[in-house]
Formats: sequence, structure tokens, C-alpha cells
Amino acid sequence: MEALRGELQTVKEENHRQQQLLAQNLQLPPEARIEASLQHEITRLTNENLDLLEQLEKQDKTVRKLKKQLKVFAKKISDLEGQMADEPMHPVNIPRREKDFQGMLEYKKEDELKLVKNLILELKPRGVAVNLIPGLPAYILFMCLRHADYLNDDQKVRSLLTSVINSIKKILKKRGDDFETVSFWLANPCRFLHCLKQYSGDEQFMKYNTPKQNDHCLSNFDLAEYRQGLSDLAIQIYQQLIKCMENILQPMIVSGMLEHETIQGVSGVKPTGLRKRTSSIADEGTYTLDSILRQLSSFHATMCQHGTDPELIKQVVKQQFYIIGAVTLNNLLLRKDMCSWSKGMQIRYNVSQLEEWLRDKNLMVCGAKETLEPLIQAAQLLQVKKKTDEDAEAICSMCNTLTTAQIVKVLNLYTPVNAFEERVSVTFIRTIQNRLRDRKESPQLLLDTKTIYPVTFPFSPSSLALETIQIPSSLSLGFLTRV
Repeated sequence: MEALRGELQTVKEENHRQQQLLAQNLQLPPEARIEASLQHEITRLTNENLDLLEQLEKQDKTVRKLKKQLKVFAKKISDLEGQMADEPMHPVNIPRREKDFQGMLEYKKEDELKLVKNLILELKPRGVAVNLIPGLPAYILFMCLRHADYLNDDQKVRSLLTSVINSIKKILKKRGDDFETVSFWLANPCRFLHCLKQYSGDEQFMKYNTPKQNDHCLSNFDLAEYRQGLSDLAIQIYQQLIKCMENILQPMIVSGMLEHETIQGVSGVKPTGLRKRTSSIADEGTYTLDSILRQLSSFHATMCQHGTDPELIKQVVKQQFYIIGAVTLNNLLLRKDMCSWSKGMQIRYNVSQLEEWLRDKNLMVCGAKETLEPLIQAAQLLQVKKKTDEDAEAICSMCNTLTTAQIVKVLNLYTPVNAFEERVSVTFIRTIQNRLRDRKESPQLLLDTKTIYPVTFPFSPSSLALETIQIPSSLSLGFLTRV
């Protein structure tokens, strides 16, 4: 009755509008009257078309929802028929044909602890990860979650998600100093997070899916709150990865970037008055630039093997290069024996090798090269002329990523490589200070090597079809049933 009243009111309003239009048209010349009538008809048809499109979109959503509900009811009917049969059907234990597999994994509630134990707590990334599809633990966990959602079992969904998050935290607390472990458990929560988005049913994510993948969307629960929790966990793991990586790189940097003579013969003449000390340091150094490059390649290969998102790898590499540049520059600013023309050439060569590594890995646009700019400018400062006002102007223009304190420190520490070269005069240093006094900058001398750039996790949908995933027997997950 209420709907009929609404329609009647709409008809009355339309009738009133038509009468007004007719009255207006009668006052117009014939040609204008025809044009006004046509314009009105076009407007009416346009509005009617928009209304129909909106109704069609609502009906499409309703159809998708009903299809999902139909699947749920069909499953329940199938289960009831099985219970009512006089004898259990033996084919229940026969694996389904691949075309019937819906990309879900069923498990009993009492097997949840066994699931997280075998797949998270006792899984060893080294060796196992080589034979796995990248991100396989994440896919398995999501397929288990899909089945709990399919059953509309909110308690099972909450329990599984909580167990997964707590187990990952536990394993990282236990083995958080192992780069492979941390890398593995950064890649998998990120993939799990992407799955929660990709199969959420939200249109902004569904547009990247195939029709089959859209059929696999969650049908009963909105897990946006858990997505935020996983994102927070991923940030913590990322920071742990950076810390772990820094602990490995730190002992290599000073020896490899500053002390080791990469270009043979360039540093053959030691800075005056420092020859004995520099020789002993060079003899004690155990790491070279190649050591650093090999370690960077090892980090990169491990992350790729674990299926880490390319955009996330770029952020990790940027952080690695920041640490290398900051530690190298800080040591340069604290050691007089490193501030010479020949050492400037060594540093620039080493930086060029790091840039070549970036090119080989297709990472030149990730922002890593830019983090080395202060070190590059310090190396250039060691090599340029430092006498005239023109030299001072060129230095001020060139060293725009170094602070005044850093520039002055390098100039004060600069040591001639032979008796024929003069030290930087006090007058020249004062000229530099006067030219830079209007700079708005912090008075810091050393860079903060603990700085971590904010991390983001751009959505990265997977083309992998859930129904094609096979579980290796090595994972000891025989209690899971493909559905």
C-alpha cells in the first residue's frame, strides 16, 4: 500500500510538471515550442535511462549475493542428504575432480593448533622455501579462512586469524635475528593481507580479478578490521627486517667503502703524517666492496625467492643504501686519514659500483641512488679545488645535500697526499661559512643511521588461481581437505 501511494505521488508530480510545461509552451512561438518539447523529452529519457542503469547495477549485486547463498544452501543440502543415507557414500573420501574444487581447505576446529604449528611455528624457510610456491603458507591459510567464511562460522574465522597473527609474532620473537626467517614472514603476511583485499568483495579490488576469482570472494564476513591488524604487524616485521639487515651490513661498511683499496695504486701515497696508521687499518680490514655487493645480492635473492612484492623490495633496497651511505659518511667525518683526494676517488668508484648493482637489478628508480647523494658530494668535495672565491662558490652550489657543519668538517680534516699539496686555508673555510650562513638547516654533523623510511604496502593482486594450488606432503598438512 505504501509503495502504491509513493507511485501515485510520483505520477501526480509528473502530471503537474507536464501541465506547467504545456502552459509555458503555449506562450512560445511554434519553432521554440517544438525545440522546448524535444529538450524536455531528451531530459526525461536521460533521467529514465540513469534510473534503469542504477536498478540494473543493484540487480547484478543481488544476483551475485544470491548465487553465493545458493552455493551455501546447496552444500548444506548435500551434507543433509549424506547424513540421511543408510550407508556412508564411499566417494566422500575420493578427491574431487579438479574442475569441482572451489579453492577452499576444510579443517576441524581441534586441528587449528596443528595447522599453525606445522605451517608457521615449525616451518623452516631455508630449504623448504626453495620448493614452495612463493607465498604458499599465505594462500593455504586464506583457503582455510575461506571455508570458515563459507560455513558462516564467525568463531572459527576469529580464532584462525588470531592464531595466525599470534603465531607469527611468536616465531619472530624467537628467531627475529635470522634474516631468512624475518624475510619469509614479511612476504607471507603481506600476501595474506593482499588475499584479504583481493577476495573481500570490494569493487575497488574485484576489478583486478578474473570472473573465477570473483566467485571465490568471501561471502559472509567483512574482515577490514583484521586487515588493519595485519598491516600493523607487517610494519613491525619490516622494521625487524631492517634491523636484522643493518646488523649484518654494519661490520662491512667502513672496511668495504673506506678502508679497502678498490682501485689499486691510487692510494699508494698515504696522506702526510698518517702513513703508518692507514697501513695498519688496511691490513686489518677483512671486508671489501665485493663483500657488500655479495651481501646485497644475497638479501635480494632471498626476498625474491620468498615472493616479496617488488614494490616492497624497492623500499628495502632504499633503506639498505641509506645505511651504507650514512655509516660511510659519518666515518669519513670522524677520520682525518680518510679525507684526501685519493680517498675521494676511491669513494666515487665504490659508489659507481653500487649504482651498477642497482642497474643490474632494475632498481635505479627506487630512490636508493638518491640516498647516496651526501656521500657522493663529500667525495667530490675531497677532489675539487679549494683556494679561490670561485672555488668556494662552486662548492656551495655543489654540496646542497650536505650541511654547513659537514662541509666545514671535511675541509678542516682534508689532508694533502704529498708535501707539494697545501692544506685548506682558514680563510677559505671562513669564506665557505659566510656564503652558507643564510642556509636554513639543522646544525647536525652526523647522520642518524637508525632512521627508517615509512613503509607502504601497495595492493598487489595475485593471478594464481586458488583451485590449482597443491599442498606438498613435506608440510605435513594431510588433515586438510580440499573442497
